[in-house]
Amino acid sequence: MGDWSFLGNFLEEVHKHSTVVGKVWLTVLFIFRMLVLGTAAESSWGDEQADFRCDTIQPGCQNVCYDQAFPISHIRYWVLQIIFVSTPSLVYMGHAMHTVRMQEKRKLREAERAKEVRGSGSYEYPVAEKAELSCWEEGNGRIALQGTLLNTYVCSILIRTTMEVGFIVGQYFIYGIFLTTLHVCRRSPCPHPVNCYVSRPTEKNVFIVFMLAVAALSLLLSLAELYHLGWKKIRQRFVKPRQHMAKCQLSG
Repeated sequence: MGDWSFLGNFLEEVHKHSTVVGKVWLTVLFIFRMLVLGTAAESSWGDEQADFRCDTIQPGCQNVCYDQAFPISHIRYWVLQIIFVSTPSLVYMGHAMHTVRMQEKRKLREAERAKEVRGSGSYEYPVAEKAELSCWEEGNGRIALQGTLLNTYVCSILIRTTMEVGFIVGQYFIYGIFLTTLHVCRRSPCPHPVNCYVSRPTEKNVFIVFMLAVAALSLLLSLAELYHLGWKKIRQRFVKPRQHMAKCQLSG
């Protein structure tokens, strides 16, 4: 399997700007998908085509039967799944990093403006500016999930959830759930139905079930995160305006 460090470094940045459920999802992606796929699962499919045997000596028959049994290798299918499922999070990370840089530039401009006006190296934010910054900053270079950034985050979860469902359904229609030892091939140029045999089907079935279970867990975590963010958004929309109105009435 190729080097996963490039994708891993990007996803580590996503981890900094994710919710608690999102961090669990990333942990599942790292440990139960990328790590297992890059180590144990690859060894099970390393001999996939070499050990695929058919009861025929007809030239080309074994190749077309293998193509019928495995339109795409499981291992490559799972690699595509990880890439497509991870891409929305990488897009969100780009938006988050851009927002962080914009906030840092804005603070530098305000500090320089204050130095010019006051002729002093220290600058104290007015109360209004402090309130504005607190809406964006959470400390340690992190930013609060709200506004367009929250919308981007929710869209990334929706897209990755759709991708997850699509790949789970696609795997079912391409392979079914379990591999069988015997595969009967009826493709040309085979002169008659030919029996073909898959190597180590039990071991491969263990990994197939494992990867399907991890995909289902990832899907549940994505749905749980959508629920968490939806509830958070409802609270922000209805609870905070009431608190603001109460403060205004007290100050009035």
